Amino acid sequence: MIFRTLIAGAVAASCLFAAPAMADESTLAKIKQTSTIKLGYRENSPPFSFVGDDKKAQGYSVDLCKRVVGDIAKQEGIAKLDVEWVPVSAQSRFEALKNGAIDIECGNSTQTISRRADFDFSLMTFVDGASLLYRSGEEPKSLADIKGQRIAVVKGTTTEKAMDQLVASEKLGLQLIKVKDHDEAMAALQNKKATAYAADRTVLITTALLRGNGKEYAVAENQFTYEPYGLMMRRDGDLRLAVDGSLARLYRSGEIGPILEKWFGPLGKPGEVLTVMILLNGLPE
Repeated sequence: MIFRTLIAGAVAASCLFAAPAMADESTLAKIKQTSTIKLGYRENSPPFSFVGDDKKAQGYSVDLCKRVVGDIAKQEGIAKLDVEWVPVSAQSRFEALKNGAIDIECGNSTQTISRRADFDFSLMTFVDGASLLYRSGEEPKSLADIKGQRIAVVKGTTTEKAMDQLVASEKLGLQLIKVKDHDEAMAALQNKKATAYAADRTVLITTALLRGNGKEYAVAENQFTYEPYGLMMRRDGDLRLAVDGSLARLYRSGEIGPILEKWFGPLGKPGEVLTVMILLNGLPE
């Protein structure tokens, strides 16, 4: 009995010491070993991340990730770094990172203190804020017009959390219709199941342009959240540093300009807040 106890204790101890070695393997080491990086993308969050006519991932955040991939390949000496594109949703993106299904999420994820407890975020990639999209001519003229409205919002987003707080704090009789993605939210707005659609302002404006050339919809003037976007990763200092270095060089060099023009040109020139964000995040080497 004593012998068996000693053996069991030795096995347990060996497992205890072996576990950290496995857990400590960095994402960069795994990427170099396999010559593959797995990137998560949203299928319908234009202009940040969506499926194009060619059925491939595209968008502002997707282009940033492509730039990061090229820089990681150079940094790690990988002659051919294969990219595996993995679709994720607002709900599945977090678990996909945790279980290793993706290495970087290339979408429009907002950095928050609570999310930073579980994940790493890159330097800021965009600044936005939530607003409301209405059918043209139905946008509210006063606070009284908002009372009793049915507002569609995507589950798992920071906008959902903000709307929950608004419903709880204000006696406006708002009803939230929680949906799985932007397509379902737009369908609810189009068929009048919802009177408004709450999401980040840039997503709403782009959606209005794509769905009706901006004529069928109107975005409310108010903006009720602050949404600092970043590329999201597992907690891994080496990978975060590589991603940050790539983005900082992109900002410093001014090569971010054509990418912004490509995806946001129809919306006008970058605002002052976005311009300042780029300047502040162009960190020196």
